[in-house]
Amino acid sequence: MALTLAEASKLSNDMLLQGVVETIVKESPILQQLPFIEIVGNGLTYNQEKTLPSVDFYDVGDTWAESTPTFEQKTANLKIVGGDADVDNFLKATRSNIQDLEAAIVELKAKAVRDKFEETFIYGNATTNAKQFDGIRKLIDTTTASSQVIAMGDTGATLTLAKLDELIDAIKGGKPDLLLMSRRSRRKINALVRAAGGMMETDRDKWGNFIQFWDGIPIGVSDWILDTHVVSGGVETATTGGTCSTIYVFQVGEGALCGLTSPGQLQAEPIGSLETKDATRIRIKWYVSLALFSSIKSAALIGVQD
Repeated sequence: MALTLAEASKLSNDMLLQGVVETIVKESPILQQLPFIEIVGNGLTYNQEKTLPSVDFYDVGDTWAESTPTFEQKTANLKIVGGDADVDNFLKATRSNIQDLEAAIVELKAKAVRDKFEETFIYGNATTNAKQFDGIRKLIDTTTASSQVIAMGDTGATLTLAKLDELIDAIKGGKPDLLLMSRRSRRKINALVRAAGGMMETDRDKWGNFIQFWDGIPIGVSDWILDTHVVSGGVETATTGGTCSTIYVFQVGEGALCGLTSPGQLQAEPIGSLETKDATRIRIKWYVSLALFSSIKSAALIGVQD
């Protein structure tokens, strides 16, 4: 069973951990939507569906043809993300009368973990950095032409609502759960809708944040999606040096895009007093990865210019 990070935290009685999870989740559109499967071991090998077997109509006495589906075997290994938060005992004792110093330091470390996860969720590449997991850009593979990579022309072009609809239609077997884009792309969608005489649908999430919807799909804004991608020949060739951005759309859950984590998920581990200085240490760590169980559950619109 796949649980979101926020739901899994409800099963924990560790108040420090719950505070860390809420800090990480409440401002992250990715973690608000993405469920996580707990796995035993250091990785998960799975078969990604590629093509279905063929079928046909037959007459009585016809010879039946056999065909089989094809799969591509994938492996997602858990990676370690986290950091240590040291709290000076003197400052904790003398400067916590207004604000809990330990809580403030742990909160900042939790935000750093969130930022690192979101950045890796987009641009993670285990080929170039073995310490990372593969992000959605690598899982979709925007450097290769495919049915799940929609291009705004050979070298990019201004976003249109028709292309946004084409991107959504690239997801098969149900509606997407999230449209993920940069702030510039979100501004462009707002401008296009206003120019057409319409208004974007808005609502609040359970943390009180305003969210917008396109065709009933939540729009998530990530500050880690760059507006400097380079597109040539209808594929991405670099993430810096250009003027293009990318919009991602995906379904989440088992059978679609899903996070992987070890039992216990995110951990806030008190290390205790340090030998070399008058301070206590708390280690925030997360054994995490990302898996795309079906290639038709995610897609990318590349070459989006202002």
